[in-house]
Amino acid sequence: MSAEQRKLRVGVLFGGRSGEHEVSLASAASILRGLDPQKYEAVPIGITKEGHWLAGAGAQKMLPEVLRAGQRVVMSADPTESSLMTLDGRAGGQKLDVIFPVIHGTFGEDGTMQGLLELAGLPFVGAGVLGSAIGMDKDVAKRLMQVAGIPVVPWITVQRADWERDPKAIQRAVEKKFKYPVFIKPATLGSSVGMTKAHSRKELGPALDLAAEFGMKI
Repeated sequence: MSAEQRKLRVGVLFGGRSGEHEVSLASAASILRGLDPQKYEAVPIGITKEGHWLAGAGAQKMLPEVLRAGQRVVMSADPTESSLMTLDGRAGGQKLDVIFPVIHGTFGEDGTMQGLLELAGLPFVGAGVLGSAIGMDKDVAKRLMQVAGIPVVPWITVQRADWERDPKAIQRAVEKKFKYPVFIKPATLGSSVGMTKAHSRKELGPALDLAAEFGMKI
């Protein structure tokens, strides 16, 4: 096969250690189905909830099976390698052309994975380190938008430590700024996991407790 005809080898990176692990699996399955096999060679790369990197046997397998049965690998941070290295001591690695990160939430969308890929010298789909980090932290993103004159909806940021230390003060602060219902979510996660619509003070406390399970900032 000539250089012009060679398929682009795309590492589809999914799973991960965040609370949005299962959401990532569904997204990755859609991407693997959508990649044109005439143009791309898909390389599924699963990360377990414990943080183990696994290379799957093929894009057609169901992702949970890939996560259970794949060979353990690690991403090389050497930009001259751009490959997945096996963890069984054998030489060589699986070369990649580009990475499609489909990890949602912490350790995937927050700039950490993007930093690793930058270090490895691998092109990847999506925003870079700074854009990913800002976009994942909704509090910081809203503050920067305000500085830039971009309208944002009203919000209040609550630190988990403050909520645990003085919940009544936090309840008063929320109710002073908003009328019910209000939406409560972790500040550094996606838009579904850990999120609650609270219609009253009775629902506000449990909603803050739930969000606090997923992050230091709410």
